[in-house]
Amino acid sequence: MFGGRIAEEVFMHRITTGASNDFERATELARQMVTQWGMSDKLGPMVYGENEGEVFLGRSVTTHKNMSEKTMQTVDAEVRRIVDEQYAIARKLIEENKDKIEAMTQALLEWETIDSDQINDIMDGRPPRPPKPPQSMSSTAASEGPSTAVKTDEPKEPAAPQEIAKEAD
Repeated sequence: MFGGRIAEEVFMHRITTGASNDFERATELARQMVTQWGMSDKLGPMVYGENEGEVFLGRSVTTHKNMSEKTMQTVDAEVRRIVDEQYAIARKLIEENKDKIEAMTQALLEWETIDSDQINDIMDGRPPRPPKPPQSMSSTAASEGPSTAVKTDEPKEPAAPQEIAKEAD
């Protein structure tokens, strides 16, 4: 979730507001891990805070906080720990693969799209091969057997099944 923000830092040496939603989503996910899914060693397998499920304009209206102030502080600390750890992992991955990201960027600037073979080349440390030529309709049709298509310069409405059978005869 932090790839965009970290890429801004590593490649552009600046930070924008573009990643704010990433932080919001990462924080919410970490909070669910701690308070709903029992994924915190400090707090253990327990649900903290019960949601009544009433929703108004996309937001929960009533949430009962059945935890003490100290527990809420522990929850916040665990959420912070998870977010910080995952941010550090994402940063390490981007920094360790900076050359591959730059190679993909160059390939995309040159060709606009890259396929799995080109991505595999880059990930294996090789220059990406040129893109495969696009398959034409005639080569695709030839490989699939006899065709009922009729070539004309004018656009043609799709033929009804009975017309296709007549054309094939």
